[in-house]
Amino acid sequence: MKQLRPVMFVGTASDVGKSVITVGFCRIFKQDGYTPAPFKAQNMSLNSYATPEGFEIGRAQAVQAEAAGIPCHTDMNPVLLKPTTDKTAQLVLHGKPAGNQSAWEYFMEDDKRALFDEVKQAFNRLSQRFNPVVMEGAGSISELNLRHRDITNMRIALHAGAAVYLVTDIDRGGIFGSVYGTIALLPLEERQLIKGIIINKFRGDIRLFAEGRTMLEDITGVPVIGVLPYFHDIHIEEEDSLGLSLKQKGWNTGRINIAIVLLRHMSNFTDFDALEKDERVNLFYTDNPAVLAEADIIILPGSKNTIGDLVAIRNNGTAAAVTEAYKRNKVVIGICGGYQMMGLQVADPDGVEGAPATIPGLGILPVTTVLTPEKVTRQRSFYYRQQNKLCEGYEIHMGDTSCENRAPLNEFTDGTTDGYFLHAKCWGTYLHGILDNDTVVNDLLAQCGKDTAVKDFDYRAFKEIQYNKLATHIREHLDIPAVYKALEL
Repeated sequence: MKQLRPVMFVGTASDVGKSVITVGFCRIFKQDGYTPAPFKAQNMSLNSYATPEGFEIGRAQAVQAEAAGIPCHTDMNPVLLKPTTDKTAQLVLHGKPAGNQSAWEYFMEDDKRALFDEVKQAFNRLSQRFNPVVMEGAGSISELNLRHRDITNMRIALHAGAAVYLVTDIDRGGIFGSVYGTIALLPLEERQLIKGIIINKFRGDIRLFAEGRTMLEDITGVPVIGVLPYFHDIHIEEEDSLGLSLKQKGWNTGRINIAIVLLRHMSNFTDFDALEKDERVNLFYTDNPAVLAEADIIILPGSKNTIGDLVAIRNNGTAAAVTEAYKRNKVVIGICGGYQMMGLQVADPDGVEGAPATIPGLGILPVTTVLTPEKVTRQRSFYYRQQNKLCEGYEIHMGDTSCENRAPLNEFTDGTTDGYFLHAKCWGTYLHGILDNDTVVNDLLAQCGKDTAVKDFDYRAFKEIQYNKLATHIREHLDIPAVYKALEL
């Protein structure tokens, strides 16, 4: 195949659809016989994933790599920021923690020259192995006060010599101002990289925007390569928690109602994507104690600040609702930080999450947790509750959980174990992705006492179908030949 220059999808703002469009193009290039790989210099997200080598990257880049048909690697996301409080975040560099920094320290000190060097080296390594590199920007590309410190958008686009496409969300309104302003604020050398505009999330008859499309091209001097209709029938994992507000659904008496405890620092909410697709389930996120009390299943999810979130749910009444549901023999389980919260005590002697502290847990499971500076990141194959079907998941945590009388939930293929099994309706685990396995889901739903048929659901196959549907959707509405022409060296 001919060598293509990198392509980059940037935005007029956050949450305009850059990540999903990058997923779609990773699949398109794969379908067309190329060897694409995703790249995002810096990601800020509490959704992360473990690479095969045991390092950590943003979950979005792992999804994009999956769409490209390749294993994920830290070079695809060399810098990951994981917010721990409103003002601080853990810096993950090349897949390993590199300390906590305040927003001021990160954005204002040293212009991030050293980090940008690391980012460029990661991109260079990736571009030598893959063709093309499919790059994703972050937020808006025209934040003037951050331009000289930016390592994620046009600065890396210039280094890569990328063909850049500007994505805007027409569903928000105001696209003429946002698109024109975004391009007009770029210096000439950056503006010359912009090869096209993508109008995303259009509702209604696209023909109604024909005049608007021409006007946008006239005022910007940049072609609109297509208008992507809003879709509801293609399911791609979301990059961040902005979409969670849309998932606080009402009750459904005909299904098993599963409540995910809404935590302020919730991490890896993609753990529940497969459950959301299950026709037997009505899944929603809530911190309303009255709603939690009535749920058939309550799940405490992961957290980037276990102690802070534990204090918060105790103060707002959520913790009491969870323990009361457990006492009434409802199904209550915890994943990662949620597993830690369900124990007797969580201690942070080294100040991993902030000031050193020790606080009581919910007292549901007879385990204690000590948070540790060393982060565990690895993919895992395991057997759930001594069943003979091999399952898949991954660990990302900074903590050691122990108990006097071991009662593991899972056994790994190397003979080690994970989690605590109190009984069929109550357990905890460190394994993210555990609910992507139908063996686990069927067993979990069976504990509710409702009449539910066992269902085999191949989540991997489901995701493959979604990537192909997304590629078809993009091919139908964007000028793909024009993109290929722009990528010719």
